[in-house]
Amino acid sequence: MIANRPNPPNPTSRQPWWLAVFLLGLVLALVSLSHTVIAQQDDAPTGLVMTVDGAIGPATMDYLVRGIRRAESEGAELLVIRMDTPGGLMESMRGIIKEILSSDVPVVTWVSPAGARAASAGTYILYGSHVAAMAGATHLGSATPVQMGGLPGSEDQKPSEDTGDANPDEKESAGNEESAQDDASDKRRGGTAMERKVLEDAVSYIRGLAERHGRNADWAEQAVREAVNLGAEEALAQNVVDVVADNMDSLMQQIDGRTVKMANGEKTLATANIELTRADPDWRTRLLSVITNPNVAYFLMIIGFYGIIFELSNPGAVFPGVIGAICLILALFAFQVLSVNYAGLALILLGLAFIVGEAFMPSFGILGIGGIVAFVAGSIILMDGSHQEISLPTIGGTALVAAGFILWTVIKFIGLRRKHPVSGSEQIVHERVTALDDFQEDDGYFRGHVRMSGERWNAACKSPVGNGDKLRVTALEGLTVCVEADKAEP
Repeated sequence: MIANRPNPPNPTSRQPWWLAVFLLGLVLALVSLSHTVIAQQDDAPTGLVMTVDGAIGPATMDYLVRGIRRAESEGAELLVIRMDTPGGLMESMRGIIKEILSSDVPVVTWVSPAGARAASAGTYILYGSHVAAMAGATHLGSATPVQMGGLPGSEDQKPSEDTGDANPDEKESAGNEESAQDDASDKRRGGTAMERKVLEDAVSYIRGLAERHGRNADWAEQAVREAVNLGAEEALAQNVVDVVADNMDSLMQQIDGRTVKMANGEKTLATANIELTRADPDWRTRLLSVITNPNVAYFLMIIGFYGIIFELSNPGAVFPGVIGAICLILALFAFQVLSVNYAGLALILLGLAFIVGEAFMPSFGILGIGGIVAFVAGSIILMDGSHQEISLPTIGGTALVAAGFILWTVIKFIGLRRKHPVSGSEQIVHERVTALDDFQEDDGYFRGHVRMSGERWNAACKSPVGNGDKLRVTALEGLTVCVEADKAEP
């Protein structure tokens, strides 16, 4: 009798289980490693680098404000502003400084490259930044506020007073020292009440910025009152700036570990291994910078002013009014009388009004083209970086639809002008008539009767006319029509 022995275990039967366990462990290890790498990448600090090259205006303020908000949304370690500016508008400068002071991201303003400057409004922005830095061979200062425009000779003239002294030479010599002191005092304090108000306001503002960040407030006041300037090394020695760095790597190394004063407390910068991303001005910012250039803005204001005057002097000319209205709004935006939102909205509404007005006024495209220009300009002003992808097709599509509507309207108007009138004396001139009898000669003309629109009319013709001839009316004189042979008839 043979007993059944149990089968020995097959070592290959457990191999799939061990293989599955091994693969699962490998997958878990890879997932853990990837999370570690991502975490290390996320821990690396990042920064945003922006460039300001030119006058400070509404376009610059819009560009920097959008950059600060982008840095906040991306959780950047800091924002670097590379600056080279001769100055600009005070309102734009104050708007930029407000955004810097309230920012959650430290802002480093760096006057760069070599040969650059931070004059006038640039000095205020440098003082308002959390870290003020300069490259070698750069300077700052000349921060005295000045008024744009003005007429020559508009300053207040102080009349001289004659005291009746016998010796004018003694009076002149005695007053030389006092006059020099008065001139110096006027230079530091302002010559008129308005100048003193603006100057004292600017002094108080820049001293407040300097004291907030622990910088030299006395020199800042001199830069405003006496328009003094400093080079990079002198500014560092006098505690006007914090760092002098010739390149970006040196700047990041020097400010690493520095503690800055933020709106919600102090913050220590960690820039040793920072990853910087450039955010240079886009085409919209460059275009708005051209419009807001002081020279361009000045001419826009003149063109807008005289365009409105010419339109009021010659109502119905249309062309001066359209150009003047568009230029005037752009000039108000450039001088920051209108903010970005209001200027863009005003141009869009003006453009839509012009486009609609093209359908009711025979301007032959002037209103329509002006409306498209105003609509596109307003849309560009209102466009921001976060919705640029959506805005461009929307603007282009709307402009094309408006252009097609205007083209259709102009073609219709031209067709209507070519059509003959359908009523009145103008319509009679183009009528075709039939002679009712043989015309008789009378005083050099052949006279008879014709049938026109079912009516019997007196007619006169320079050539003989027979009964039943087809004629064409050429003129109307009272109740008599002047006719001639209809050349369209065979």
